Amino acid sequence: MSQVEKAQEFAQLHRKGEPVILFNIWDAGSAKAVTEAGAKALATGSWSVAAANGFGDGQAIPLSLLAVTAKLISVTSPLPLSVDFEGGYAVEPEEVAANVEKIMDHGAVGINFEDQVIGGQGVHPIETQVARIRAIRDMADRREMPLFINARTDLFLQESDIAHHQLLLDDAFRRADAFAEAGASGFFAPGLVDPELIGALCEHSPLPVNIMVRPTTPDNETMARLGVSRISYGPAPYRSVMGMLKSEAEAIYRPS
Repeated sequence: MSQVEKAQEFAQLHRKGEPVILFNIWDAGSAKAVTEAGAKALATGSWSVAAANGFGDGQAIPLSLLAVTAKLISVTSPLPLSVDFEGGYAVEPEEVAANVEKIMDHGAVGINFEDQVIGGQGVHPIETQVARIRAIRDMADRREMPLFINARTDLFLQESDIAHHQLLLDDAFRRADAFAEAGASGFFAPGLVDPELIGALCEHSPLPVNIMVRPTTPDNETMARLGVSRISYGPAPYRSVMGMLKSEAEAIYRPS
């Protein structure tokens, strides 16, 4: 398939009540394994890609290395690839769009693009994030590429007390509406775990909703019934693999 065809297929996988499952990867090897396991699409996790290359999260991994990683994955697997692009490695809309274009040039047909202030506090005002999303969409449209922009809000992830998540729901609604109007393709709310709130967001959002699996999220079948369109696993697969590797290494180096 061409890159455009992959982008179209990726978008079609986002179906309310029949979510696409993304078991997040970090390099060409993990991409190959997940592809062979039966995945329909691939998605990197920023934390995992950074850790696999010796960096911390938060855009610490150089953009050039992230682009090479995307390229290696895209030539390893025939599946559509979405890249977790954090905050776009810039603040100004034009710079963000230019950076996204580099990732597209290396095979990505989708991105996660978050509203948190990288290296700062809180999240960007809605107007700021709208301008950034619109710049990405305008660039992709000029390239005639139906890039899947998974607009992520960090409202819930930044509030550790889930009892307060109800108070953030109206802000999330406003962001979903505004991001959709700006040209986003999906709405990602990591950190949201309460079934009632997940259902409310899915009912309200004009965009397909993405929820990240955490120890306290409902199971995948329940999330499908709630209306979720995309389920991702974030850094959990990387942590699991590295935990197994460490355990097996310790059995050799530190036998009991």
